[in-house]
Amino acid sequence: MSSRREFFNQGLRLTALGLVAVPLLDAEAAQRAAQANAPSTDMEPPPDLFDAQVVDRDFWAKPRTLTVVRPASGEKAQVLYWKDGEMIDSAYQELCHMLRDVNGKASIPIDPKLLETLWASQAFVARYGLEKPLEILSGYRTPASNSRLIEQGVPAARQSLHMSGKAADVRIAGLTEEVLGGLVRSFRHGGVGFYYRSGPRGGWIHADTGLNRTWKG
Repeated sequence: MSSRREFFNQGLRLTALGLVAVPLLDAEAAQRAAQANAPSTDMEPPPDLFDAQVVDRDFWAKPRTLTVVRPASGEKAQVLYWKDGEMIDSAYQELCHMLRDVNGKASIPIDPKLLETLWASQAFVARYGLEKPLEILSGYRTPASNSRLIEQGVPAARQSLHMSGKAADVRIAGLTEEVLGGLVRSFRHGGVGFYYRSGPRGGWIHADTGLNRTWKG
C-alpha cells in the first residue's frame, strides 16, 4: 500500500497547486452517521469523517467553482476559477476582488493555495448534501485595517497573514466551528484558528497558508 507521502505526491501531480484530499465515504452511510451524531441542525459527523488520508483523483481533477458571499458588502459570486489543470486568470482576479479589504478598499493577489483550501472545504461537504456558499468575513487586510482591529480589541495578529493575502476568516451555514475547522485542518496546508462565538451567526474559522498549527480564539 502506498505511503501517505506517495499519496500526497500524487496529489501534487494531479493539481496545479496540490492539497492532500479527504477520504470519501458512502454518501448514504455518511448521512446516517451525521444524523446519528447531530443533536441540532448543525452538522456533527463522527470525529474522523474529515481526516485526510488519501488522494481522490476524481475530486481533484474536476473543474473548481467557488461560491462565496461577503456579508460586509452584500456581494455574492459563483466563480469557476480552475479547469483542465489551469487557473482561469479572469476568475482568479474576480476572487481576489471578492477577498479584498472591504473597509480599506484595496486588494492584492490572493495566495492560490488559500483558494484551494476554501474550494476543497466547500466542495467536500457538498458531496454530503450541504451545498452552501462560503461566507468570507475577512480576506485581505491593509496594515491600517489590521491595526484598527487590534485597537478595537478584535483578535488580530500584528504580523497577520491577512496582510499578505494568505488568510481568510470563513464559515459555512450548517457547520459548527469544530466541524469546519476540523475539515480545514485535515488538509494540513497551513494554520487553522477556531473562533467560537454564541449567537445566531455563530463563530468562524481562520484559515491560512502559513505554518501548520491550530489555536482557539
